[in-house]
Amino acid sequence: MTVANDLTTFFNSLSLLEATVVVLVVAGGTTLLLERVVLRAARRLVGRTESKLDDIVFSELRIPVIVTIGLAAVFLLTRSNAVEGVVLERQQLDLFFGRPSLSVIVVAWAWALNQIVNRAVEEMKDAGPRYAFAPVFSNIWTLVVVVVSGFVLLSIWEIEITPLLGAAGVAGIAIGFAAKDTVANFFGGMALYFDDTYKIGDYVILDSGEAGTVVKVGIRSTTLRTRSEKLVTVPNSVLNAAKVTNASAPGKRTRIKVPIGVGYGTDIDAFEELAVETALDESLVLDSPKPRMRFREFGDSALKYELLCWVRTPTRENKARHKLNRALYKALDEHDIEIPFPQRDVTMRTPADPANVPESVRPSADD
Repeated sequence: MTVANDLTTFFNSLSLLEATVVVLVVAGGTTLLLERVVLRAARRLVGRTESKLDDIVFSELRIPVIVTIGLAAVFLLTRSNAVEGVVLERQQLDLFFGRPSLSVIVVAWAWALNQIVNRAVEEMKDAGPRYAFAPVFSNIWTLVVVVVSGFVLLSIWEIEITPLLGAAGVAGIAIGFAAKDTVANFFGGMALYFDDTYKIGDYVILDSGEAGTVVKVGIRSTTLRTRSEKLVTVPNSVLNAAKVTNASAPGKRTRIKVPIGVGYGTDIDAFEELAVETALDESLVLDSPKPRMRFREFGDSALKYELLCWVRTPTRENKARHKLNRALYKALDEHDIEIPFPQRDVTMRTPADPANVPESVRPSADD
C-alpha cells in the first residue's frame, strides 16, 4: 500500500503533460526491455528449428507483442487510481489514452494474424499441388479478421452495432440471391477440396465426356487442359454434382485394353505369346505389371481377345494404343495369323421370263 500511495502522490503532483511523459517513458522502457531480453532469446530459439512456420509466427507476432505491452501499460496506468488526481477526468483520460491504445492493439493483432495465415498458406501452396486450393482459405480468413476486428473496434468506441447487424443481415440475403451461382460454385469448390476429388496435375474425366489435366483450381471454377491444348473452364458446382473419374488417383499408372480378334483354328497359345512379346517391346508399356491376354468370347467371325497392359500416365493411353495396334497388325501379318472381318454374301436373282413373275408383284400399266 505504501508504494501505491507514493505512486498516487507522485502523479497528483504532476501536470497533464508531465503525467503523459511519465506514462510514455514507462511504456517505452517496458517495450525496450521486452525487445532486448525476451524477444532476442525467442529469436535464437526459433532459429534452431528447421520449420519455417515458427519463423513466420515469430516475425509477425513481434510487433503486435511489443505494441501490446507498451500500450497496455499506457491503458492500465490511465485506469489506475494513481492518476485520479490529474486535471483531466477519467472519461477524458479514456478518450485520450485508453480507447486509442486498445484500437491500435486490435489493429496490430488483426494485421499479424492475417499475415501469419497468408504466409503459411503460401508455404503450403509451394509445398505441393495438394495445397493449391489453400488461397481460398486465405481469402476467407482475411474476411473473417476484417469483420471481427471491425466489430471489436466499434465496441471499443461504444458505437451501437445492432442497426448494423440488421442491415448486414438484409444485405447478406440480397447478395445471396443475387450471387447464388457464385456461392454455389464457392461451396462446391470447398466440397471438392475436402473430398480430395482431384488436385492440380491430375487427369480427370467428366461424365459429360470432357477430359483433361487440372491446371487451375479457383474459388468459382476449375480449369482443365485437354489433349488438344485447349482450356476448358468448368464451374465447381457442376463438378460437385457430376461424376468425376480421376485417372491419376490413387496413382498415375493406367491400364489400357486393346481388343483384337483372330480366326477360328488359330494356335491360341502361340498367338497369346506373340501378343505379349509385342506389348513388351513397346517402350510406352510398363514391364510391371506384365502385359497379359484375356480370351473374352467366341465371336461370329473371330475369337475375341483383349490385350491388357499398363502405361505410366493417362495422357499416354491413346498414343500407346495406337502404337500397339500397329505393332500387333505387323506381327500377326508376319506370322500369318488371320485377323478376320465380318463377311456377308448377297444373292440377287433376276427372272429369265417375265411371265414367271407373279401377278401380285408385276408393275401395273398405271405405274
